[in-house]
Amino acid sequence: MTDQQPKQLVLDLPHRSALDLEDFLVSQSNQSAIDLIDGVVAWPNGAALVVGPEGAGKSHLANVWRDKTQATRIVAAEASEEAVQVAVGGGRVIVEDLDFGVRDEAALFHLLNIAKQGKALALFTSKLAPGDLSIALPDLRSRVKALPMATIEPPDEALLSAVLVKLFADRQLVVEPGVVGYLIVRMERSMAAANAVVAEIDRLGLAMRRRVSKQLVLAALSAVEQRCGHETD
Repeated sequence: MTDQQPKQLVLDLPHRSALDLEDFLVSQSNQSAIDLIDGVVAWPNGAALVVGPEGAGKSHLANVWRDKTQATRIVAAEASEEAVQVAVGGGRVIVEDLDFGVRDEAALFHLLNIAKQGKALALFTSKLAPGDLSIALPDLRSRVKALPMATIEPPDEALLSAVLVKLFADRQLVVEPGVVGYLIVRMERSMAAANAVVAEIDRLGLAMRRRVSKQLVLAALSAVEQRCGHETD
C-alpha cells in the first residue's frame, strides 16, 4: 500500500474564455488596435489590418468587432469568391490569418474593391506585417500594404500580469499569493507562452489535485519547455 495520493483522471475539455471588449486588457502595447476597431482611427477605402504575434488578442478584437457590427468571418486560407459574395451581403467582413496564405487572391482583391466603393467594411488580421506576407497577385499585395494598420506589441510586465490573472480566472483556478510575480520572471514574455503555461498548470493541478503554487508553476514551466523542445527537434 502507498501513501501517495492517486492522480485524478484529466479530461481534455475546452474552457470558455471571456471575449467581450470589457474583458480585453488594454495597455500601450495594444491601444492602437483598440483605437482601430473602435473607429478612433479612420479606415480609408473601407478596410484595416491588425497585426500581432500568436495569442496577442487579434481574434479577441475581431470577435468584439464582429459582435458590434454583425460582421461575417472568413479565414483567408479558405476564402473564395462565393464566400466573399455571401459575406459582403451583410456589409461587414472579417478576414483572419492572412499569414496562413490566401486561397483565392482575386476574391480578396474583389472584397477590397467593394470596400473601396463604400459598400462594405473589411477587417483583416495577420501575424505578419504586410511586407512579409506571401501574396502573389501584385494588385492585392500593394492594396494590403496600403491598409491602415495597428500592431499589437509584446506585452509589458503589467499587462502580462493582468493577462495571467484573467487566464487563471477563466479556468477558475485558485492561485496562491505571489505566484503571478514568480511566474512572470521565469516565463517567456508573450501571450502565447502565458496561454500555454496556464493550460499546463491547469492540467497538472487537476491531475495532482493541488492549488496553483510556485512548485506547480515550476513543474508546468518544465513541461512546456520540454514540449517546445520536442516540437523543434
